[in-house]
Amino acid sequence: MHTILVLYYSRYGSVKKMAQFIARGIESVSGVQARIRTVPAVSTVIEATESAIPETGAPFATLDDLKECDGLALGSPTRFGNMAAPMKYFLDSTSSIWLAGNLVGKPAVVFSSSSSLHGGQESTLLSMMLPLLHQGCMLLGIPYTEPDLNSTSTGGTPYGATHVTGSQGNNPVSDEEQRLCFALGKRLAETAIKLKKE
Repeated sequence: MHTILVLYYSRYGSVKKMAQFIARGIESVSGVQARIRTVPAVSTVIEATESAIPETGAPFATLDDLKECDGLALGSPTRFGNMAAPMKYFLDSTSSIWLAGNLVGKPAVVFSSSSSLHGGQESTLLSMMLPLLHQGCMLLGIPYTEPDLNSTSTGGTPYGATHVTGSQGNNPVSDEEQRLCFALGKRLAETAIKLKKE
């Protein structure tokens, strides 16, 4: 069984929903399972600590999750055109993974959410790609052969899946966004299988 890590940070739940749609795409491929993990929030108060086990939702990611995966889907909300600090903080702790080359040659995708259509989604996706390139991952996007990429009026980019929450954060993940998330997860899983055979 191949394992794909779906690693995300979600403040208000939109990126979490996207992670679930990506996981469905991953698990639509025979012989592949999704392992959904999140990262804890980062406090501006240094003394504050997070429980080792979240009260709800996915478990917190460990470095072993990265070592054991056959592929990686990385998601974060947009923060001024960049990934959120909790995801950056976690990625900054992965030097041992980089030194050992644990992610070299593994396929990876990125996904994000913002409140507005031009809220920095693509630059956020690019910001998440940078550490993955340093780790030696093979990055995948969404090809324009996906019909929804040409017709969506909500989220969706060739760099990865995106979602537009609206200024109040109450837009559900649209049908097009759901299908693009699913397609991205499926493509990641199929690529992971092909790479393991070589």
